Order: sequence, then C-alpha cells, then structure tokens
Amino acid sequence: MSPSEAARVLDAADFAARKHTAQRRKDPEGTPYINHPLGVAQILAQEAEITDVAVLQAALLHDTVEDTDTTFLEIEERFGQEVRRIVEEVTDDKTLPKAERKRLQVERAAHRSRAAKLVQLADKLYNLRDLNRCTPQGWSEERVQEYFFWASEVVKGLRGTSPELEEKLRQLFKARGLPG
Repeated sequence: MSPSEAARVLDAADFAARKHTAQRRKDPEGTPYINHPLGVAQILAQEAEITDVAVLQAALLHDTVEDTDTTFLEIEERFGQEVRRIVEEVTDDKTLPKAERKRLQVERAAHRSRAAKLVQLADKLYNLRDLNRCTPQGWSEERVQEYFFWASEVVKGLRGTSPELEEKLRQLFKARGLPG
C-alpha cells in the first residue's frame, strides 16, 4: 500500500472515530464503538489480505450513516462514489422495523457487490467473535443463539467471496451447532 493509499485509509478511520466518538458497544465494559469498525477493517486487511483502499475505507465507515448523523452525500464528497456505493449496500434502513431489516439482509446478501460482501463477512465475523467473548448487557443466551442463526442465514448469501473468512465463520457456526 502506498503512502497516499495509507493516508486515505487513515482519513476514513479518523472520520469514523469522530462520528462514533460518543458511542459505546453493548458489552459490559462499554467498549468504545470505534473498536468495531476498526476491527472489521483489521479482519479484512489481516485475515483476508484485502488491500483495496475503497473496501477498507467502507469497512471503517460501514456504520456511520446507520448510527450517526452522517449522510451518503457526505461519504461520497469526502471518500468518493465507490466508497459511498459500498457503504450504501451494507447500510440498513433504520426507518424499517428491526425484523424487516434483518429479513432484508438475508434476502439481499447474495445480490451485493463483492466489496459489500467482504465488508458484511468481516462485520459478521467481528460481531460473532464479540458475542463469544461476552454477552451484551440485557441479552439472554437465547438471543445470542438467535443472532448466530440469523448471521448464518446472511452468510449463506455471501458464500464464494472469501474462503478465509467463510471458513472462520463456518467454525463459529459449527461450535454453536449450526450448519455452516
């Protein structure tokens, strides 16, 4: 990765950190939320060996529109049309009920671009590892298992994108007694 490419990735990390500054994860420690998008990008870079700058930027920015006051136009103006498109593909419409958003993720997974599928795979892998690490406040074991099942349904539509990430997800599903 060239210095200018690294600077573009770091710009996205800085932007995401500023946007998510007041947010915390739902774990007992109240981990800063920015650890999540950083972790998703790290999974892509280290475990799937992704060097595509737009994919790494989108990983860092994937929750900014969904969870902050960021707009798609703001993403496009700062990071370009390709990054906007990837972020748009993985952003849930928060005006819809949660059950509908989850259903749409399963339904649309197979139709996403390869870049968006990579971000989704890494996002699911990060979240499932986090759930294995600790249970979010207010979650029952049944809710954790339901999340694993739902994630396995989403991942089915993402198959054929990254053998490395898919194998790691398969192992997590198998440990929970789910088909991988």
